[in-house]
Amino acid sequence: MNSELIALIQSVQPADAAAMTRARTRQAQLTKPAGALGDLEELAARLAGVFGTEKPHPRGVAVLVAAGDHGVAASGVSAYPPEVTPAMVANFLADTPAGPGGAAVNAIARTVGARVYVMDAGVNADLLDHPALIRASVRRGTRDLRLETAMTVDETEGLILAGAAVARQAIEDGADLIIPGEMGIGNTTPAAALTARLLNVDAAQVTGRGTGVDDATLARKLAAVQQALARTSTTDPLTVLAEFGGFEIAAMLGMMLQAAALRRAVVLDGFVEGSAALVGMALTPALRDFLFPAGECAEIGHAAQLSALDLKPMFKLGLRLGEGTGGVLAAPLILAAAATLREMRTFEEAGVPGGA
Repeated sequence: MNSELIALIQSVQPADAAAMTRARTRQAQLTKPAGALGDLEELAARLAGVFGTEKPHPRGVAVLVAAGDHGVAASGVSAYPPEVTPAMVANFLADTPAGPGGAAVNAIARTVGARVYVMDAGVNADLLDHPALIRASVRRGTRDLRLETAMTVDETEGLILAGAAVARQAIEDGADLIIPGEMGIGNTTPAAALTARLLNVDAAQVTGRGTGVDDATLARKLAAVQQALARTSTTDPLTVLAEFGGFEIAAMLGMMLQAAALRRAVVLDGFVEGSAALVGMALTPALRDFLFPAGECAEIGHAAQLSALDLKPMFKLGLRLGEGTGGVLAAPLILAAAATLREMRTFEEAGVPGGA
């Protein structure tokens, strides 16, 4: 394994348990009935562990959208052709009357003041020359996972480190909440293969309709995942990623590892992001402390991923778009949870009777 990647993995250390204990003690003294803020209370305590204080104050929000193409898409596993990937990259970067970007992630990000970063992780096209486009491609799309290794180990490690570099830049720019996002036609197919192998479950349990495919396309998609899984029995997490994954999935893994290493919160969007998180957890279990799942998406395997990660989603809206959209929607909830610990007064501070 690349020495830089080894160092990155080893730099992910557990959250601050003492800060979480102090946060829970403070929660019990705030001016509210015990447990009245529901899941926000545990969310706030976990944030205390990430930021090392019982009064966490996360501020900037960044969504990092990595785009990549997949060789398996040529076999008809998606409702959309591969040409959509470069077109959507252009849409992420487009000038619109509302501001930069015309995609859903751009529109939602503007509502919460989140900054959108766009990364070419391996798009199979000549992309427009745009100053905001982060170019990190080492190859135009992965190989067909049905027939051969999707990425070489060097390509995989290179994209992990490239994703880490984007996360470092976002953090240097002021982001405390890092939201990995993705765009890549066909990418729920590699995500399903990764999930099936890492969770040791049957492909049918975690292979869903993705972009909303019909029954015939779903059958092709499931067959592609099964064919890929039959090619190799490897369970080594990085090898599994190389065998079945995608360049944008590797990049998102790097984003997660780097954000955790720098003790920032990672907001998980959906199924494809979840597959990257499973690889990360297999490499370093401490990563879990920094993962905050937004919602349970509509893709069939997402619930299994969340169960394996032992993490509870914040909402269930039937989302299945990707791009980091669900993660951006969760950002206000996360910021609000932190604010309750930081800005609410205790019964003693407020002079309110009823404190313990």
